[in-house]
Amino acid sequence: MAQDLALDLEELRHLHSIAKRPRILSLLSSEIHNLEKLSSEAPSAPASQIPAPISTGAKVSPSPALKYATLASFSWDQDGDKVKIYVLMEGIDEEKVESDFKSTSFDVKFHDVQGKNYRCAISKLHKEIVPEKCMVVVKPKRAIITLAKASKGNWLDLHFKEDKLKPNLDKQKDPMAGIMDMMKNMYEEGDDEMKKTIAKAWTDARSGKTADPLSSYR
Repeated sequence: MAQDLALDLEELRHLHSIAKRPRILSLLSSEIHNLEKLSSEAPSAPASQIPAPISTGAKVSPSPALKYATLASFSWDQDGDKVKIYVLMEGIDEEKVESDFKSTSFDVKFHDVQGKNYRCAISKLHKEIVPEKCMVVVKPKRAIITLAKASKGNWLDLHFKEDKLKPNLDKQKDPMAGIMDMMKNMYEEGDDEMKKTIAKAWTDARSGKTADPLSSYR
C-alpha cells in the first residue's frame, strides 16, 4: 500500500507541474495533500515481515585427501657428485609435479597423470643429500629425479642399510661382543661354503687343533 501511495503522489506531482488552469491546479493540490496525509499515517511494515536476504553462494565441501599410487619400480645410476632416478611414465605435466627434498629423504608427487596420482619417495636414503641442489626434470616419456650428494663417493644402494658386518665397539660393552656379532652375521648371511669354513674354524679352535683366532682380543 505504501508503495502505491508513493507512485500516486509522484504521478500527481508530475501533473501538477505541467497543469496551467487554476481549477485543475487546485484539485491536484488538494489530492496531493490528501495522499501525503495518508502516506504519513500508513503503518510501516513490521521488521519480521521483511524477508531475510537469501544467500546464493554454494557451500564448499572440504576437498578429499588425494590418493597416490606408489612407484616402486624405477632405475637409477650415479657418479661421484649425484644420483639420478629415472621414472618411466608418459603424460607428466611439469606444472603438476610436487617435490620435497630433505637431507636424508625425498618425496616427489606426480598429479593427474592420465587421471591418476603417483608418488616416488624414499624415507631414509643411503647417505645425505643437499636439498637445495636437488631437482626434478620432466621429459616426454619420463621424469628424472636428481639427488645432489652431500659428500662424494659411491652409493651401494638408494636405501639406508645398517652395516651388519661392522663390529660394535661400544666402550661400555665387552669388546668381544662386537666381533662375535660380526662372525655370527657372516655365518647367517654367508653361503654354504662360508658356513662350513666358519664352523670348521670354531670347531678346530675349541678342540685345540688350531689356535683360537680371537685369542689375541681376550
